[in-house]
Amino acid sequence: MHTNRPVTRMFSAAPGWLSGLRVFLMILLGAGMVCATALAAPPSGAKGSSATSAKGAVHATYVGSDTCATCHEEVAKGFASNPHSKMALLHGNAKGVSCENCHGPGSEHVAGGGDVTKIFNPAKASAKDVDAKCLSCHAGSHPDFLRSPHAKANVSCISCHDIHGSKDETLLKAPQPTLCFQCHADERGQFSMPFHHRVKEGLIKCSDCHDPHGTFGNNNLKNTADQNMICTKCHTDVRGPFVYEHAPVKAEGCLACHTPHGSQNARLLNMPNINVLCNQCHNAVTAGAVHGQGQGSSDSVPCTSCHTYIHGSNINAAFLR
Repeated sequence: MHTNRPVTRMFSAAPGWLSGLRVFLMILLGAGMVCATALAAPPSGAKGSSATSAKGAVHATYVGSDTCATCHEEVAKGFASNPHSKMALLHGNAKGVSCENCHGPGSEHVAGGGDVTKIFNPAKASAKDVDAKCLSCHAGSHPDFLRSPHAKANVSCISCHDIHGSKDETLLKAPQPTLCFQCHADERGQFSMPFHHRVKEGLIKCSDCHDPHGTFGNNNLKNTADQNMICTKCHTDVRGPFVYEHAPVKAEGCLACHTPHGSQNARLLNMPNINVLCNQCHNAVTAGAVHGQGQGSSDSVPCTSCHTYIHGSNINAAFLR
């Protein structure tokens, strides 16, 4: 039977239980702190110490590019025309905004008589560290690089760019398309096809259609509101908009019918016979019913003899002349 005692009295009746709980919680907290300390400490033989990190030596200070030039004279001479030299001008020639902006503060490197472990050397660093160093300044202009096929394949920035030696404004190691063909050998062969975009001839460049630093599109294709704009910015006669749109042009895009790099077929078509190409969507049975006795599917009469405006028309829903 309830005796009307205060509820708090029920807990005070077991002070030993509360004391045990406090001890248990204190032990658990102590164990957690020990584990956290152990996890934070690097393994005894681990690489990537403060001396070889992407930031350089931890306790080093900036010495200025003039000090760097006393040993790296050849690099310093060429750096005057390097786009990165503009950083020093923007900051009033302040120390650390040229050489040390990429290599980290150099006082310990100098004090160690050129100790290479006291400075960040991109040539000996991992692709991840190199990319992180470059993106510390260029993340705004290349926000999608880390999701790009190049980054995922460990093709770092310095795989394509020569920071010190290039004479190109974008610091490329070689001009396009020579630089791209060093890896993309299959595409080199496509541009040797009888019909091809004139990339080897220098009329257009790979980067006119692709962004090597990454996009949300497939194959690093540049992003546009209308993906056909990659093609129609040059092929303006088929840009539209049209009153009567050809559905595949809007749905699948130009690649539904054309091979972009090169083809053995005229107009870079995917098929040597234009009727076979059209019949992938407009099958021969349907064409025969419309044109009578299968004439519409005859190889001797190309579809485009009548359906001239196949990209779109302003005057006829069947794209007739």
